[in-house]
Amino acid sequence: MIKGKEAYLKRLTANINMKSVDVGKELDGTTPPSVFIGSWNYPKVYAGPMIAPMQGDISIMDSPESWIPNQTTQEEIIGYRLNLVRGKQTVGIQDFNNSFVEKLQEISLASTSIESEAEFGSRPKGLSFSDETAPHGPSALIEKFDIDAVKWDRQLEKVYYDTDFKAAAATVDLHSKGVPFSSIQKAFSVGTMGVEKNRKLVPTRWSITACDTIIADNLLREVRHYDILDTYRVYEFSSLNNYYAVLLLPMEWQYEWIEAFMHVMGREELIFADHELNGGKKEYSCVGGCYYTCKMAILEALAREKKQAGAIVLREAYNGYVPLGVFNVRENVRSAMSEIPREFEDMKTALAYIESKLKLPMDKFKETSTLLQDLMRSRQMTLDNFFR
Repeated sequence: MIKGKEAYLKRLTANINMKSVDVGKELDGTTPPSVFIGSWNYPKVYAGPMIAPMQGDISIMDSPESWIPNQTTQEEIIGYRLNLVRGKQTVGIQDFNNSFVEKLQEISLASTSIESEAEFGSRPKGLSFSDETAPHGPSALIEKFDIDAVKWDRQLEKVYYDTDFKAAAATVDLHSKGVPFSSIQKAFSVGTMGVEKNRKLVPTRWSITACDTIIADNLLREVRHYDILDTYRVYEFSSLNNYYAVLLLPMEWQYEWIEAFMHVMGREELIFADHELNGGKKEYSCVGGCYYTCKMAILEALAREKKQAGAIVLREAYNGYVPLGVFNVRENVRSAMSEIPREFEDMKTALAYIESKLKLPMDKFKETSTLLQDLMRSRQMTLDNFFR
């Protein structure tokens, strides 16, 4: 019996048998631009660039915001990512006088792909799949690394030079100006924003959740002032062997994420869930980064419409599903929230519609849910009181 989502996904990724790009100890190529910072041995971390053995504009290989809107297939995404070779060196999280770290910062501020040259201590090997971060190809310690001249993104450059601008405020500002989430996250991760004395390298996985949380918290402060939705709505979207249904409820902000993995490895039907009430969430979510990235995507849509609502999200992952990182959730939910919703007069009919699209019976989701059960219980109590 597999216990817990993290254990399940570790077993799932361990069974992935794919080929990554084959390169030697010397690599003349291009970075999309892309960097990766690990969390092992923090505050000493493995940091480095991601380089593909090809020339020209390869920005598509690290632009997750474009993949789902452009109907990029799972095979194409994996192909992009397994062509990226991860170079790494051990550096301190505030080692900004290191020329290698300076180059990583240049990469994170770049507006275009950058021609790069690397020499590795050994032939890069392996590959990496994770539910939190996008896959990448082989990796090795990097001994020499050079990049061509870099053209910086103007918005990221302004934040870099404003050494009194707090990182959270800078993250919100860049998001409000339409800078892609992946660009904000990379800049955050490599310590190019924030008050100068507080700047540090942040592991890629942590920086994704940090940026999602910062943006979502700011949006929620805004959304709390808006009128509450006056109907039940269902938004839905399917891609990359996933189905998402977002149920918006006419109430103050509450949020629950419920996901089911259906026969991905065999005959398993596993459900994981987490939730928050109106006061928000204090501890880290038991379902990981997908909780925060979905929350951010929903609050983006509510802020855009200037409405407040509760939200229950149901996700099913099917046979053929491969963990590609939390971008998969963020961009699928963003796509769902951009569709025209179906409207319902009550929660019962809204749930009945969602159940007609699910492969797992709704009762299975209800058994795992906390918020959904509470709402149905309070609705029943209201009906009971009415008929007394």
